[in-house]
Amino acid sequence: MIARKFIAAALLAVSAFAASAAMAVPPTAPAPLHFSAADTADLQRVSAYLNSLQSVQGGFVQLAADGRSARGTFYLKKPGRIRFEYEKPNPTLIVADGTTVAVENSDLHTTNRYPIGNTPLRLLLNNVDLANDPHVVSVQHQPGVLAVTAEEKNGPASGRVTMNFSDTGNTLQLSYWDVVDAKGQHTTVSVSGLHTVGELSPQLFAIQDLSPFKRDQR
Repeated sequence: MIARKFIAAALLAVSAFAASAAMAVPPTAPAPLHFSAADTADLQRVSAYLNSLQSVQGGFVQLAADGRSARGTFYLKKPGRIRFEYEKPNPTLIVADGTTVAVENSDLHTTNRYPIGNTPLRLLLNNVDLANDPHVVSVQHQPGVLAVTAEEKNGPASGRVTMNFSDTGNTLQLSYWDVVDAKGQHTTVSVSGLHTVGELSPQLFAIQDLSPFKRDQR
């Protein structure tokens, strides 16, 4: 259940903000808000930082609305690929292969699939231009902290996601993201030890169908 919340709630977009290639904006999408020059500069800084995360690894801790927590390791390889490995005994593995996000449960032998566009993972999976993204509704800058909020008002991913960054004035570092789903439930995912890595094996982002029935049908 906690992994299902990670997809349905915490990953309103993962992943959420992206305009351009990361988010196909329909013709009726609202125009981008007119931010101040300072806010626009902050959005450009955040976009540049997120776009620099091309091949990275780090740890994560997920806190659900009911107080339950889970932790593990994640791997990101742009475009479109991410892997969340939960620490045992949690049987969950979340993998995005470029088009699909899958939640695998080794105990239940199930693999549930979701379009990437229906999860906030798209925030992290593609390059973004937040200053021109009509879904960005807020920029908050406090000493040492920069936060950007995007909102999706329609569809299965409706809700709000806030990305929080530590800010030294010269550099940004992703700290955590908080998602509020359509029911007002919060899910927070904090990250640590984020660092650039070289080549990541394609097998990390391969989705396995754990259903014995579907395997027998092949």
